[in-house]
Amino acid sequence: MAFYDLSRSSTRGLLASLCRPTIEGLENFPADGPVIVAPNHLSFLDSVIVQALMPRKVAFFAKAEYFTSKGPKGVLWRWFFNGVGSVPVERGEQAASVAALKTALGILENGDAFGIYPEGTRSRDGRLYRGRTGVGWLALTTGAPVLPVGLIGTEKLQPADKMMIKPQHFTMRIGQPLYFDKLGLDHSLPARRSTTDQIMEEIAALTGQERAATYNQSKSAG
Repeated sequence: MAFYDLSRSSTRGLLASLCRPTIEGLENFPADGPVIVAPNHLSFLDSVIVQALMPRKVAFFAKAEYFTSKGPKGVLWRWFFNGVGSVPVERGEQAASVAALKTALGILENGDAFGIYPEGTRSRDGRLYRGRTGVGWLALTTGAPVLPVGLIGTEKLQPADKMMIKPQHFTMRIGQPLYFDKLGLDHSLPARRSTTDQIMEEIAALTGQERAATYNQSKSAG
């Protein structure tokens, strides 16, 4: 825990001094118990921002290769992602996606906070894409409240396909927790879809983004 606290406080200090972010709604974060943190996704740095600035530890998934890379860069990646509470996950396979959701389920059942991007991947054009139903599955299966989060301007910190990070002001808005009935594993796809759509509506209200009716695709898709 000391290692995590040191990593988070260091990152928070850097963000505060270099970016001077506007943060609204921290009081909406539940003080204890499981919570699903659901932000929009504009930048590679979004998880780092949420993990550093929230009042509680938030576990996000990170690509498994960040934990297995060799050399000095690999050591740095492992130190950083372990430090901020990220969870390694394989990408691209259906079985891996199912395993990832089961891992998230365990985190929530332990009474902790878990972060998930309903859009699935970063928006490269600034629009808010249709939510994938993993977040709805978690909400209905666990009954954990969902905390919608709106990130504004984080794409300017590290533009797509650029390695350089440029300090810029950004805003993080935290909405009121959303509560859904705990239905367990036995719930319908329409219920999952409706729950996800409600979450996306709240995120849109926080960000003011233009909406896209389609799912977002990673750059490598297609």
